[in-house]
Amino acid sequence: MADNEALTKVKPTRTSSKIFRTLVYAATVLTVVAVCFIIGYILIMGVPQIKPEMFELEYNSDNVSFMPALFNTIIVILLSVSCSSIFGIGAAIFLNEYTNRGNWFVRLVALATETLSGIPSIVYGLFGLLFFVYYLQWGLSLLAGVCTMAIMTFPIIMRATQEALQAVPDLYREGSFGLGAGRFRTVMRIVLPAAIPGILGGIILAIGRTVGESAALIYTAGSIAEVPSTIFDSTRTLAVHMYLLASEGLHIDATYATAVILLIFVLIVNAASTFVANKITKSKSGE
Repeated sequence: MADNEALTKVKPTRTSSKIFRTLVYAATVLTVVAVCFIIGYILIMGVPQIKPEMFELEYNSDNVSFMPALFNTIIVILLSVSCSSIFGIGAAIFLNEYTNRGNWFVRLVALATETLSGIPSIVYGLFGLLFFVYYLQWGLSLLAGVCTMAIMTFPIIMRATQEALQAVPDLYREGSFGLGAGRFRTVMRIVLPAAIPGILGGIILAIGRTVGESAALIYTAGSIAEVPSTIFDSTRTLAVHMYLLASEGLHIDATYATAVILLIFVLIVNAASTFVANKITKSKSGE
């Protein structure tokens, strides 16, 4: 009787495992097919539309060049992600290494960070419009767009850094303390290098959100297709450039071409970040 009962319990478990495995495989296949379809559609529609005049440094109604928007995108990424990385990584180190884990302050900050991560980008854009553009009187400028994007990407980098620091085993810290190292030296020489791959993952996510953002930047950075000479000049990124071309309806072919450039740009950034993370991980493991 006991053997029969055991067999009857095992069969449903195996059946449910097979069903779950089938669902996982199906979801994986659908995801891969969807991604391949989107990428393939963009390449098929956009690659034939790429023309030499689109690579000119000056934008006008004849060539609708995306080069100023590309340079502006790089500038916005460098400034905003650098700013949010400094504050996000610093805040994560303080909360994870210099406070008691799980206290009310850490939980409150975690709740606020999760709330900020879920706020739509248009809300950030309206905040930047009211505070940076109107209240501080910066106008539609590169500085207003960079500050808005830094606030938007700050929770992403902070949460990713916290998770990366929490994944570092406590044995690393205890061993460093046992050798006489202080907390600051332990964090900077032991904990932080071990968490760099996870931190870079958060930075990649922040870069991805900055590259694809249009709503917040339209309200704060403006839409002038020129490389700004000062931080108070209006500017236009690739995502905004593509949105404006599509909304005008006069240069749909250039819209698809810009989408291809945007896709290639994101792939290059992700590949470079992954390469750097792997290099750092191998160098640390070699030591």
